Amino acid sequence: AIQRSRTCKLLIYKGRKQPQKEKREMLMLRQCHISSFELFQSPKQSGCSNSRSVSLPRTRFYCNLGRSSDFRAMAGNGETNLGKLYLGMDFGTSGARFTVIDEQGGIRAEGKREYPPFMKEESMDWASSWKATLFSLLEDIPITVRSLVSSISLDGTSATTLILNSESGELLCQPFLYNQSCPDALPEVKSIAPSNHTVCSGFSTLCKLVSWWNLKLPDRESAVLLHQADWLLWLLHGRLGVSDYNNALKVGYDPESESYPSWLLSQPYSQLLPVVQAPGTLIGNLKESIRRQFGFSDDCIVCTGTTDSIAAFLAASATEPGKAVTSLGSTLAIKLLSTTRVDDARYGVYSHRLDDKWLVGGASNTGGAILRQLFSDELLERLSREINPNVASPLDYYPLQSSGERFPIADPNLVPRLLPRPESDVEYLHGILESIARIEGKGYKLLKEMGATEAKEVLTAGGGAKNDKWIKIRQRVLGLPVKKAVHTEASYGASLLALKGAKQNSGL
Repeated sequence: AIQRSRTCKLLIYKGRKQPQKEKREMLMLRQCHISSFELFQSPKQSGCSNSRSVSLPRTRFYCNLGRSSDFRAMAGNGETNLGKLYLGMDFGTSGARFTVIDEQGGIRAEGKREYPPFMKEESMDWASSWKATLFSLLEDIPITVRSLVSSISLDGTSATTLILNSESGELLCQPFLYNQSCPDALPEVKSIAPSNHTVCSGFSTLCKLVSWWNLKLPDRESAVLLHQADWLLWLLHGRLGVSDYNNALKVGYDPESESYPSWLLSQPYSQLLPVVQAPGTLIGNLKESIRRQFGFSDDCIVCTGTTDSIAAFLAASATEPGKAVTSLGSTLAIKLLSTTRVDDARYGVYSHRLDDKWLVGGASNTGGAILRQLFSDELLERLSREINPNVASPLDYYPLQSSGERFPIADPNLVPRLLPRPESDVEYLHGILESIARIEGKGYKLLKEMGATEAKEVLTAGGGAKNDKWIKIRQRVLGLPVKKAVHTEASYGASLLALKGAKQNSGL
């Protein structure tokens, strides 16, 4: 794996007038972000050994920093709240990002890292890699910014599952990744869950839990299940067994009744299920050892997180029914704000609760990862410039890295289709981009047919939002307005959750 340079940008306004354009954007952000905070309401409810690692190489770190007094000045003029900052982190499929914002939603710092290649018995040791990246990101935040952070939250990939010893926190097996299917457990899950429930997919968290449970390993009764975001947050606050209702959806949690259903609680492995709270809810204070090591304030709190695609939706501030967000990262995820709840595991469709509305959608295994597998970033940029987005490509592909699809087709055996390959790389890339757009279009069409609010506008988040030609291709294929979101990174959405949790904790 190639370690890419990570970046950090600090935006400081001191001794000069803030540009009018940025003032207008900030006013718009304030209006949108209040709506985002109101989306989540609190529920009513009560390892392996012989690891070898590759050290994380140090890379150049670029910051546009003023003097440290610039940061202290932000809390001046008698308005102490102006100095408080809020940290969000996004743990995606190929790397992680952080964003630090102020109370008005202005970005004060941001940076990224790719996961270091820790290996365990010839396979990737994902848990060690995620943990190393977590603490590397904390170190990357300038100390003058860290000292002002009052709240932390983060997101992780949906249905990425870890099982730990509930006493020691030791991992009892390798993590089950978001795109890992457990078809061996599917018949048992289908026998207990309602027909076409979200968990009735081999990719669901519940199938992964049942598959592990059926191995009948020693001390399985003393285990606890966590999602990727839960586990990373546990490393920060130390309270084992806490999740949020976005991550818990695919293990069977019902966000409408705010509880686990009786058909799930009656199973012997139900004791492994975590306590569920609303995203952005206070869990506890940041560990003292971490506060001391990195220079965070004594009152810095840690809040429940969410999934990466939900965080991207929050970042885009799409608050009206019919507004949709497509996250074009390593994978493709679509989310549509709807007045109607839609769930059907046959098509990989599920709904997350957002206050009195529903965030309906699904996640495909297609996306940017296959592009990176075929093209370098530089070649991708150069070839994209030569594409005419107004002309349809005759090539019909189904771009996947490996067999298996989740949405809009739930088929663990679906084979990638990337042939025939034309002689022209421009035509080949055009065909792939258009084929991914067609998959996206099938997803939105399916949601409408199933009763969700019809999509009226699509905002774009993730790395794919940077490709203007792709946006134009998607707009033609979807037949809808397609725009780049003001904020495209899921880490920004996670920072909004941190801000929400801090406000709730202070009673504001």
